[in-house]
Amino acid sequence: MEPLPRPVSGVGVVLQRDDGRVAIGHRVTAGETPSWSFPGGHLEGGEAPVGTALRELAEETGVVAPAGTLVAVCVRTAGSGVTFAVHVPAPDGVAPVVTEPHAVDAWTWADPDDLPGPLFAHTAAVRHAWRSPGVPLAGWDLHTIAR
Repeated sequence: MEPLPRPVSGVGVVLQRDDGRVAIGHRVTAGETPSWSFPGGHLEGGEAPVGTALRELAEETGVVAPAGTLVAVCVRTAGSGVTFAVHVPAPDGVAPVVTEPHAVDAWTWADPDDLPGPLFAHTAAVRHAWRSPGVPLAGWDLHTIAR
């Protein structure tokens, strides 16, 4: 059996408004099948997950938020990678904007229990860990953080 690639650590950001809706983007990264994704990205050396989430959120959507909370750790067993799920309350009146059109061509607000599809695999895991704590998800080892 071939060894799996070295795991990559990333974040998935659940940017949630007071009405419960979350930000989700139409992912159009070259070489990938188009899908829908929460804001997110990879940790850089020395970065903590919440700091990464706030940085990626600002880079990808233009939304600057003061704080976030780590809610789950999602380990991909059907492949490679660790995704930290970070919940960020949306500041009043924010509207995500397309800042990286090569990666995401549109942002919208959606009901977290009725997201458009197909979902990017890491977004599906983050949503599942956040909305259905303790419920297994095939291909993932999910660890919800006590709230």
